Amino acid sequence: MQPAAVLVLNQNYQPLNVCNVRRAIVLVLRGKAEVVERASAFFHSATSVIQLPSVIRLINYIKRPHPRVRLTRKEVFARDGWKCVYCSRATRDLTLDHVIPRHRGGPHTWENLVSACKACNHRKAGRTPAEARMKLRRQPAEPRVGIYHSFLPYLVNEITWRQFIPGYDVPASAAG
Repeated sequence: MQPAAVLVLNQNYQPLNVCNVRRAIVLVLRGKAEVVERASAFFHSATSVIQLPSVIRLINYIKRPHPRVRLTRKEVFARDGWKCVYCSRATRDLTLDHVIPRHRGGPHTWENLVSACKACNHRKAGRTPAEARMKLRRQPAEPRVGIYHSFLPYLVNEITWRQFIPGYDVPASAAG
């Protein structure tokens, strides 16, 4: 069975991203990366056998900006704890609400979007919270992305990766 993903480390061993096995092999064969950890699976071609990589490190340093969370409905609801910011009610029927309505020049940004139940969104309508005499329980802000954001789904199965993720503690059950 082939590992589905390969951890890509920057030249300074900081985790950059996750790529597929084919991309990792191409990077290694072109001399752009070196294998740090190998998987137990092999790739068989007509002329050779290659042990598949699990973790690779880039030869040249890549400078990249800090990752940001995409502005989506699901991420806004997650940021607000799947609750209405006006009444704190947890419901499955959440809607997006612009604190300053769009028709009044309110932007479609993290700082102007909140999750609201249908009743509160209807009550607020096209007004600001102050005009509707409603109070935000929490000021909206862009969520911060931790280092685990892009790696967390893989850390459950990829035990060898954990040593390359700073601050990640290997659970006692997995360590021994």
